[in-house]
Amino acid sequence: MISLVDRIVSPPDDALKLLQMLHEAGFDAYVVGGCVRDSLLGKTPNDWDICTSAMPDEMARVFKGQHLVETGLKHGTLTVVMNHVPYEITTYRLDGDYTDHRHPDKVVFIRDLREDLRRRDFTVNAMAWSPKTGLVDCFGGQADLENGLIRCVGNADERFEEDALRILRALRFAAIYGFRIEEKTAEAARRMACTLSEIAAERIQVELTKLLCGKHAVEMLREFSDVITTVLPDLRPMVGFDQRTPYHRWDVWEHSIRAVGAIRPDPALRWTMLLHDSGKPAAFTIDDQGVGHAKGHQVISASIAGQVMDGLRMDRQTHDRVLLLVEKHDIDMRPEKQLLLRQLNRFGKDRVYDLIEVHRADRLAKGTVPEDEVEDWALDMRRALDDLLASMPCFSLKQLKVSGNDLMSIGFRPGKAMGEALNRLLEAVIDGDCANETDALLTYAKTLAHEE
Repeated sequence: MISLVDRIVSPPDDALKLLQMLHEAGFDAYVVGGCVRDSLLGKTPNDWDICTSAMPDEMARVFKGQHLVETGLKHGTLTVVMNHVPYEITTYRLDGDYTDHRHPDKVVFIRDLREDLRRRDFTVNAMAWSPKTGLVDCFGGQADLENGLIRCVGNADERFEEDALRILRALRFAAIYGFRIEEKTAEAARRMACTLSEIAAERIQVELTKLLCGKHAVEMLREFSDVITTVLPDLRPMVGFDQRTPYHRWDVWEHSIRAVGAIRPDPALRWTMLLHDSGKPAAFTIDDQGVGHAKGHQVISASIAGQVMDGLRMDRQTHDRVLLLVEKHDIDMRPEKQLLLRQLNRFGKDRVYDLIEVHRADRLAKGTVPEDEVEDWALDMRRALDDLLASMPCFSLKQLKVSGNDLMSIGFRPGKAMGEALNRLLEAVIDGDCANETDALLTYAKTLAHEE
């Protein structure tokens, strides 16, 4: 069994000070929830939340003179800021009904820690600790951590009925920690998945993104494809869709989730791989030999990706990056100078590096290409791009050693013709037909003027 004494990451001095202030005022107080869970796992928590038997007005008196944020006080939460770090301190409470499947209609403040822990989502999050009392684990959270299990506190249907977002939180925790979801909890998650429609899109997006970036995301996407596609119905046709091609070993969903696991856990890249082939079912045709094709699926996939991103209220930067990578995930990529220069011109340095990663993950997830062959290709691509960029090549108009003013000096007039001439000069430099030097470019520009 994991020992808190042996494994706990000690709370910061300020958190211990807050516990001490409450204890000295005659109240119970504990760090609680995720920080205890992570401490038991030997991880450093991001936040240290505190629960206490002190009522909200009593907390306010205990911390009088401190930097306080009282915006959550009506729900029993007082935030104390110490050395620029916020600590949320919440009175033990019972929650009323959850008619919106997300927030309690009312809360009742209590003095009983066990009842407060009983209302929480999962056993691994329903533990508390203080230097005075030690670990309080009423519902087997420590054993579930030891066994790698995500299990609801009490009745799983009730926990998910109270807050449907807990369904995705269960999948997210399992994806991050590599845990299994306990059988009754998993069954309830599937039964209650439809209630996620009542949750704000932004909250859904946050949980899905964290899930996708988890080390064990592939296992959760595979096991709970029914839950995922309830939230993202545009992806349902991918599940079990046979590609009927010698170039792919697995169906569209299995290929896509394997591609998710084959790329680094950058949110935009993980979303790209989940969505990159989403248009294949709609684009699918079978030729006379019975071989499947999905011509034009890149554009359809980008359209579906746009709908998904919009529906989840994805931030604009991630939205645009994902759409570009999905639409261009299948373009020709070879370690050739002119080809790379044109791609640098079209997409920019960062996106070309992204596309190498996307191609690598896509190829690895086909299951028909030897892994060492894919890795060699990716290494060659990165080296070629690194070497090319180190030579400081010209691949954009701003790098061109002539400007519109220079062209005006040899007789060009401002307008469309001048813009076309600058683009022709850039193409000549990329193709190796002209050096990126002012004199050479002006000489070349004069030949363009004669063509006009």
